[in-house]
Amino acid sequence: MNNLSMQEFVADTNATELAALCQEIRERACTGEFDDQAYVSQDIIDKLKKLGVYRALVPKRFGGNEWSPKQFCELIEQLSKADGSVGWVASFGMSPAYLGSLPEDTLKTLYKDSPDIVFAGGIFPPQPAEITDEGVVVRGRWKFSSGCMGADIVGVGISPQKDNEAQGLPRMAVMPANQAKVDMTWDTVGLKGTGSHDLVVENVLVSKEWTFVRGEPSKLPEPFFKYPSLSLATQVLTVVGIGVAAAALDEFKQLAPGKASITGGAEIASRPVTQYEFAQSDAEFKAARNWFYDTMDIVWTEVVAGRTPSVEQVSDMRLACTHAARVCARVARKMQMLAGMTAIYSNNVFSRFVNDTNVVTQHAFMGDATLQNAGLVSFGLKPAPGYL
Repeated sequence: MNNLSMQEFVADTNATELAALCQEIRERACTGEFDDQAYVSQDIIDKLKKLGVYRALVPKRFGGNEWSPKQFCELIEQLSKADGSVGWVASFGMSPAYLGSLPEDTLKTLYKDSPDIVFAGGIFPPQPAEITDEGVVVRGRWKFSSGCMGADIVGVGISPQKDNEAQGLPRMAVMPANQAKVDMTWDTVGLKGTGSHDLVVENVLVSKEWTFVRGEPSKLPEPFFKYPSLSLATQVLTVVGIGVAAAALDEFKQLAPGKASITGGAEIASRPVTQYEFAQSDAEFKAARNWFYDTMDIVWTEVVAGRTPSVEQVSDMRLACTHAARVCARVARKMQMLAGMTAIYSNNVFSRFVNDTNVVTQHAFMGDATLQNAGLVSFGLKPAPGYL
């Protein structure tokens, strides 16, 4: 699989399984199942495991498939076309980019039974953690823990303290999911099915071997661990918006030829303004999507060749993400407008497309600061810490 594109994967033996799962996800999402309960059902998580979502980026020596970042994003795009919330939860199959900073012996223990490990995390704000001889004592509350309802393990941001003094950079402490409590606080206008609830931990002892500095370069030798992890964390979320916008375009193409105005006007597809607006949106979407994947190809080529990607190349990945996320939100809204009055109902599929793509743009990774930092790089200036 390492040299196959997602298109080749879809044509491979898993094509039928993927198509069937996407159809099931689409049908269940339309009933409101995931949004109403505010999490993706466990049986869907189990089917994502079986499909290989959570082993996709795990090294082969730990039983994984060792895909490239682009292959993984193409898979998440397909799942997101079925439902944005499922795509978002599946996107955290990128967890080896974080967990790869754990000691190698810890990873061997983690993956000894299966590489299909579902990870969810709440990083900010890092909470004080007491250092003991046995490890760190973790307590606190963390927001935005997407997918925590179906997680096997969770990670939380900590700021280890000794003698009331913070020691070093924020870390993540990893523990079995049953050692954390989920407080179901996630009630949003879009991507509600992601179940991005609060995690609450009360005095859990975590050994040092199960903590790592977030963003610290992994010592693992596989090329994947040389790929910029913060960029990947942004890309796997951006591609959710790409998948949802693609679904909006497809849905409108099916709707327009047969829908006429209740006032007696021509069917939507026959109106010149619709033809113009759709073509423009389609072009903007395809351009943004292609640039998004092109930046990944450029950096991955450098990594595989053993070279360090340039600052400009990495910055282009971040800029392409923000650009794509915003284009996708505009495209989804345009399709809703063109679809007419029925598309404003809360249970209409176009309303879900709009709300989901807008939530993607709200993520900090796609904020205005990205544009400012990209501008700094363009002028040869130093961007803010954490951008690259």
